[in-house]
Amino acid sequence: MLECAGIASQVIKEKAARIPIARFAALYRLVNEQLDDEGFGLFSRPLRPGYFEFMCRSALSAATLDEALQRILRYQNIVMDDFVVKLEKTPDAALLTIIQVQTLAVNQAGRVFAIEWLLRVIHGLATWLVARPVALDQVAFPYPPPVHAAEYELVFAPRCSFDAPQLTARFALEALNLPVRRDDAALRLFLVDAPASITTLYRRERVLSTRVRDALRSALPEHRPLPEIARALFLSPRSLHRRLAEEGTSFQAIKDALRRDLASEWLSKTQRPLSRIAADLGFADASAFYRAFNTWTGEGPRQYRQRAILPAQIEP
Repeated sequence: MLECAGIASQVIKEKAARIPIARFAALYRLVNEQLDDEGFGLFSRPLRPGYFEFMCRSALSAATLDEALQRILRYQNIVMDDFVVKLEKTPDAALLTIIQVQTLAVNQAGRVFAIEWLLRVIHGLATWLVARPVALDQVAFPYPPPVHAAEYELVFAPRCSFDAPQLTARFALEALNLPVRRDDAALRLFLVDAPASITTLYRRERVLSTRVRDALRSALPEHRPLPEIARALFLSPRSLHRRLAEEGTSFQAIKDALRRDLASEWLSKTQRPLSRIAADLGFADASAFYRAFNTWTGEGPRQYRQRAILPAQIEP
């Protein structure tokens, strides 16, 4: 299935390896199809094909996010025996809780995946329904911190904690009043790539980072400096710099991450010469590209291509 999804099987052994989101989504769908289970075989009852679509449809006619979430959670609690999901309201926040009520027949890694997948699906659908990010302010996870715990701030919320009795995700109470803006036509398009497309969550605070990355990529092979990108986003360079710092990143960091991801994709999927990849990514010469790529991945671009390339996936 890795090969069919366009992922070299050996890259899963490399901690520094990266794959495009589209490849991950393809693998996601293949696993679901092979298992005939949208829940990856993690739960006591399979989530048969149609599970996610009918969850979406249960919420589509809701007036507000509050009503939509109540419908989503009611549906979820009907189809799944292993977890109970609740929405609670406090004077200053809304709390989404996921409570495990049955032991899963999987190891600890499977349990972690199951809990985080469930949070991603519910939160991602809520975000899509209101057509804007619904930022999680804080998430408490019911297991010890994993080795990659430092990355949770990028994926879930600016404040994450572990060893909690149950998963609790906190977000702004006023978000519950947001109107549902999607209709059946939008749902048909959404379902083409969902739920794989929503398993990589984004936070409200990181929306500007995404816009900057998109602007940089759309300009390729031209390389637009920060002042030009700021003007395109109707911001001053100083405001752009400050707001990116608030998101925990910088213009250079976004530029480097885009270069890394594109370099990895072009090396593994195309036969472009290294000199052309270096030029397309804005490096002065191939040696500068080599040094940067080695810093990103721990190996040179030529070695990466030899190890990761899939002959059947090569594009001209």
